[in-house]
Amino acid sequence: MSRSLVILLHGVGAGGADMLSLAEGWRSALAETEFTAPDAPFAFDQGPTGRQWFSVAGVHTHNRSGRVVAAREAFDRTLRAVIEAAGFADRLGRVVLVGFSQGSIMALDAVASGRWPVAGIVAFSGRLSTPEPLTPAPNARILLIHGGADGVIPASESAHAEERLAHAGLSVSRQELPGLGHWISPDGAALAGQFLAGLIGQA
Repeated sequence: MSRSLVILLHGVGAGGADMLSLAEGWRSALAETEFTAPDAPFAFDQGPTGRQWFSVAGVHTHNRSGRVVAAREAFDRTLRAVIEAAGFADRLGRVVLVGFSQGSIMALDAVASGRWPVAGIVAFSGRLSTPEPLTPAPNARILLIHGGADGVIPASESAHAEERLAHAGLSVSRQELPGLGHWISPDGAALAGQFLAGLIGQA
């Protein structure tokens, strides 16, 4: 049985398979870790292919939190299925969520709302859209990685998330990568791998 589980959560318009390449660079340090990358539950509503956790059609500052809250039931059902299939239903302290963009939004909400007391999160290019009050389990560790030149979700969103999550009592670190747009760079992947190794890796 695997010692840890890393769940990779894709961005809007993509699919789980798009995230699995990240795992290849981390396997040597996480030899006893299982990696899984589920597809979001809804078809992407602005293109012929891809999936989404919630629709971004007409989304703005004032309705985004409501969409995240409305997406929780389907997100939780998806997460529960992969966790149970991997045998980690009673070992959430050995589970880490790694998200990109919309996947990061949902991962951060899962922990910030207190619904999923996992070991931690790596959030690439995300934002914290969870409405107040934040009620997280206190033991989760969070790494926020964001490109300084992100034109889709500004890096200031990770800075704001860091402030809110730290105020709620979580251990949070943040890395802003100068010149990087809205994607995961090799440097960002390496930072995430180091974080994962320290959190769930074997000595």
